[in-house]
Amino acid sequence: MAKRGGFPGGGMPGNMANLMKQAQRMQRQMEEQQKELESKEFTAAAGGGAVEVTVSGKREIVKVKLSEEVVDPDDIEMLEDLIVAAANEALRKVEEESGAAMSKLTGGLGGGIPGMF
Repeated sequence: MAKRGGFPGGGMPGNMANLMKQAQRMQRQMEEQQKELESKEFTAAAGGGAVEVTVSGKREIVKVKLSEEVVDPDDIEMLEDLIVAAANEALRKVEEESGAAMSKLTGGLGGGIPGMF
């Protein structure tokens, strides 16, 4: 005769507590990784190094460096394009490192389940 309520064998509540501890530990590690990422800076260049953009791990532009030869009043559009390209590349670097750190922590958890990590 089956028991009413609860889990068979009574082992599940202990496993659930263990899962909760693991989840809490993972959350702390994720928070630490996020703080570490936010303290870093990522620099990318465009136009053969004529434009450099530095972005913080918080995804904020912190520095733009232009070489004199790229500042041409007759071709402002090219300069704008180079700044956009360098900024987007720096932001891509932030995302890449963020994704790598998350993957390292989760170790493949979630298995492609929508909404999981």
